[in-house]
Parts: sequence; C-alpha cells; structure tokens
Amino acid sequence: MDSINKNQPEHNHEDLNSQDAVKKIQDMAKQSSSCFFSTAIATGESGGTRPMSPQKIDEFGNLWFLSPKDSHKNAEIAQNPEVKLYFQGSAHSDFLYLIGKASISTDKTRIKELWNPILKVWFTEGIEDPRISIIKVTPTDGYYWDNKHGNLVASFKMLAGAVMGKTLDDSIEGNIKVK
Repeated sequence: MDSINKNQPEHNHEDLNSQDAVKKIQDMAKQSSSCFFSTAIATGESGGTRPMSPQKIDEFGNLWFLSPKDSHKNAEIAQNPEVKLYFQGSAHSDFLYLIGKASISTDKTRIKELWNPILKVWFTEGIEDPRISIIKVTPTDGYYWDNKHGNLVASFKMLAGAVMGKTLDDSIEGNIKVK
C-alpha cells in the first residue's frame, strides 16, 4: 500500500529538451507578453533588471527585442552577454525563467520585421530612428512552472481546494534545455 498522504499535492515534474523546450518557451513567453530582462557586468555582478517585451520568439526559441543603442542594457551586454529573463503569466500560475546569451545588431531588415508602431514611444523618430538596435537572446536553459489544464481549470481547483481545505495541485514544473 502506498503511504503517500492524500492531502499533500502531487509533485509533477517534467524536464523539457530541444523542440519541447522551444515550444514551452514560445507558449509561455507569448502568454506573458513581457518579462524582466536582467544583465550582468564584466565582473559577474548584477547589472540591471528592467521590464521588456520580446517582439518575436522564433522557431529556435530565440527572443528578439528592440533597444536603444545608448541604453545601459546594451552597454552591459557588451561587457557580458549572459542575461536572465523572468516571465510571469497573467493568472499568476505560470512562470518562466531563462538563462541565455545576448547579442546586439542593427540589421535594418530585422528592425523592420520586428517594428510595431507602439515602439514610437521609445523611438520617437519611428522605424528609421538611428538609436534602434536589436537584442537577440539565445536561451540555453531555464526553469518553468505551469499549470497542466489551463488557467480556468487551475482557478477552479484553487477555489475548490480552498473550500475543501485541501491542495489540489494543477501544476507542472521542470528544467528547460534548449541546446
């Protein structure tokens, strides 16, 4: 007979690799629409953390951002390309943490591909603003926490669990390895 306490949540763990990891990054990052983007400086100390929105997540799991050339984050990436991204879903039940390498470019074709008119708030000269640069983050690994059945079911289980005085765990978590 199994001696697991039935009042304890079931631990659900699934590590994801390669294409499964890329799919999870695409799904969770798109749901969040923004993240905290953290840089380090050459000494390995924390540089800065700021909110940013990826303009695209490609088929390889790379995240593409637009940033001013003269920003602190660009200077910090030039010193140390390792970055960390922290995403939180809208229902506070899904989280994604990524570690990756950032690179900076000024490819005009890519800028046009990534451009969104709302970005004129930061780039006042529009798509031709000479301050625009591209940051490409290539994730190497990370960790995710997600619900298995969607936010509606997860919310129902939280409410039912509160009424019953039990934890009805609807989560799954695991490591992400892209390469």
